[in-house]
Amino acid sequence: MRVSPAVAAAVRDGRPVVALESSVFAQGLPRPENREAARRMLAAVRTRGAEPALTAIAAGTPVVGLEDDDLERFLARDGVRKVSARDLAPAAAAGVDGATTVAASLVLAHAARIDVLATGGIGGVHRVAPATAHAALPVRDESADLVELARTPMIVVCAGAKSILDLPATMERLESLGIAVVGYRVGELPGFLTSGTGISLSWRMESAAEVAAAWRVERSLGRTEAMIVVQPPPASSALPRALVDAAVDRALEAATGANVAGAALTPWLLGRLEQETGGASLAANVALLESNAALAAEIAVELATDVEIVRARA
Repeated sequence: MRVSPAVAAAVRDGRPVVALESSVFAQGLPRPENREAARRMLAAVRTRGAEPALTAIAAGTPVVGLEDDDLERFLARDGVRKVSARDLAPAAAAGVDGATTVAASLVLAHAARIDVLATGGIGGVHRVAPATAHAALPVRDESADLVELARTPMIVVCAGAKSILDLPATMERLESLGIAVVGYRVGELPGFLTSGTGISLSWRMESAAEVAAAWRVERSLGRTEAMIVVQPPPASSALPRALVDAAVDRALEAATGANVAGAALTPWLLGRLEQETGGASLAANVALLESNAALAAEIAVELATDVEIVRARA
């Protein structure tokens, strides 16, 4: 694994670092909005005193701190594969460019001794059950993000799970897996593109310092699960819940008709959602990515003041 000099120095010196996934730029967002989102996320982290660390597989090399020509290839979205945790080794062996999902980013960031990851929305339980040989026992498609969150001790800042998912079922799985979901200044699960979902959260925290304090206890207990910190998209860009729900229903119906499934389903649905909302979902996505990167940096700065956590990295 290659860690960029800036990221390696920050980790070594105990300075704050925020990991960022690359799939959102290579598959989740179209051009040129992906470039704008990357610019805003990187700036949000840096202006708050932390070092951003984009994760990826670059020409077969696992990278933490994607930059320069490598980053340009990913923003061009040309021939970049979507890579989950299970794909890391095959992608590296094949020498390909691979944009990392949340699951894969957790693996690489944790290996680089980074404590905080920022993303848009995590994966979860899909609303559509794919056809199976046993029609009476349909299998729900479930993101690998959930399993990786259950075994990787990191703080993940997001706007909830993606709107295209079954959010109540996703919250049940997170609970079953022992993954804490903390609302940042909210007591209700955000809906990725919307401010709320009607799903209550058990825990609400008002500051990055509170989140850091909870994480210290989590680590002192030896728990290996991630902690998810959720906040709604900025009020100026959040979409009405009814608008998003109707758009998702139409997108899911279209996906069924087009026989889209597997790893291609999420980026396809997000693209369709953009069409259904007249581009409003895209603007909201970029805004919440920047907002989540900023909050993640604030939490990372708080953690960097904790001597025990810094020592644990060393």
